[in-house]
Amino acid sequence: MSKKIILKGKKVILRPLSLTDAPRFCQWLKDREVTKFLSIHDQPPPSLQEERDWIRRTKTHKQNVVLAIDTIDGQHIGAISLRFSLGEDKVANYGISIGDQRYWGQGYGTEAGELMIEYGFKKLRLHRIHLECIAYNIRGIKSYQKLGFKIEGRLRDQIWRDGYWHDQIHMGILEQEYFNKSKSKKKE
Repeated sequence: MSKKIILKGKKVILRPLSLTDAPRFCQWLKDREVTKFLSIHDQPPPSLQEERDWIRRTKTHKQNVVLAIDTIDGQHIGAISLRFSLGEDKVANYGISIGDQRYWGQGYGTEAGELMIEYGFKKLRLHRIHLECIAYNIRGIKSYQKLGFKIEGRLRDQIWRDGYWHDQIHMGILEQEYFNKSKSKKKE
């Protein structure tokens, strides 16, 4: 599905992944500061071949949308995804990673999220988009809330990371909430 999709904003362009993106992913995934919010945190960084294989696999899963995040001037800075559950429940799991730390905290991830969520609700006609994150990902949680996600639950001591247990936060946004937010934004 993500082969032909290109979404453009003021700061970012979401485009299909390319095998030439693999070296940057490998570089980012070696950085524990980048992976501290990712499920792969405790795993060894992938090899270049493993990362190329991952990119190839994302292109074969037709129902998932996995896109690269580029700045408007063409600098690749991360990836974003909507991964669908089996069946016809119109639900997707949202994921995002800004691997290039020079672009953290400047709204690139939030704009990428706005583009992807709009695509999910308007083009894919999803009913619900949800995510899970580690509780200490404060910057991520604030960004998700700006996008309209609501905290739906907390699994206590769900994730073992760096010698400590951490809670996992579950967040979601429903189709009607997204469209209500869009209407009120237009009125401003």
